Amino acid sequence: MPSSPASESVAVSDIETAAERLRGVAVRTPLLASGAIDSRTGGTILVKAEMLQRTGSFKLRGAYNRVAAIDPQQRRRGVVAYSSGNHAQGVAAAAGMLGVPATIVMPADAPAAKLDGTRALGADVVLYDRATGDREAIAAEIANDRGATLIPPFDDPHVIAGQGTVGLEIADQADARGVVFDAVLVPCSGGGLVSGIATVLSDRMPEAKIYTVEPEGFDDTARSLAAGAVVRNEPGRTSICDGLLLPVPGTLTLPINQTLLAGGLAVDDDAVAEAMAAAFRHLKVVAEPSGAVALAAALTGTFDCCGKTVCVVCSGGNVDGRTFFDLVGPYL
Repeated sequence: MPSSPASESVAVSDIETAAERLRGVAVRTPLLASGAIDSRTGGTILVKAEMLQRTGSFKLRGAYNRVAAIDPQQRRRGVVAYSSGNHAQGVAAAAGMLGVPATIVMPADAPAAKLDGTRALGADVVLYDRATGDREAIAAEIANDRGATLIPPFDDPHVIAGQGTVGLEIADQADARGVVFDAVLVPCSGGGLVSGIATVLSDRMPEAKIYTVEPEGFDDTARSLAAGAVVRNEPGRTSICDGLLLPVPGTLTLPINQTLLAGGLAVDDDAVAEAMAAAFRHLKVVAEPSGAVALAAALTGTFDCCGKTVCVVCSGGNVDGRTFFDLVGPYL
């Protein structure tokens, strides 16, 4: 089975190459501002709105960069991915644009918006039980049987480089505004997005301190950063943040993040739901729970924004309508 590239480092030049591949494919998402959010936090908050990206999340960036890097002959054998939803849609969309067959292994309890979106983009979906199944093993077996290329959601240099284009845009947009960020808050699960962003900003904006934000009980990256070693989440916990429920950080992403990040933060589900409502009310965008954790950290004071200029990455907006209404209704 063709594997991911063997290199364990991602350079700014790799991210710049990814940006060239993504030119005309990925949306250059805006930095959104709100006086109401600034007043509440005491800082200047600019929200990188990746829910406005094609497929509704940042995941298209890494997926397209990875699929585009596959040898054209090998592409004919297809690609296989595993995902709770956003990487699924990113890979499905990228494969469709490049004429590559795609099979995605997804949990049966994934939000309907993510399941339907993945199928609508032309991918075959294989369902598994999140509680008892091993999605990586299922996907690896499919890829091995077909000779297809396996595209992991974060532990791949091309995927990280693609996600890092978010950081390039943040740096360029900050320059255009004459802004230097004191901090950048980034949602985190496996760590591909934050490691890509940090790789760019450590070069382009070294003054900025970069933090992961995770759901309480799933803050394995924060605890691993603090411990200086891999720390797993305890089993049996739940969260509304369906895209951030991995038990352990990535093996490729964690060393990058240990080198470049200032630390990690965690927020509870109530704070996430309130942040979703704030994004809807003040920014006029729909954030999914996983995409709203960084905004939740700013709004609750989990990260003290007072007197600071802070970039908050909202990573996605793929949430079922009923779920969105149920979560944000009490806060509107």
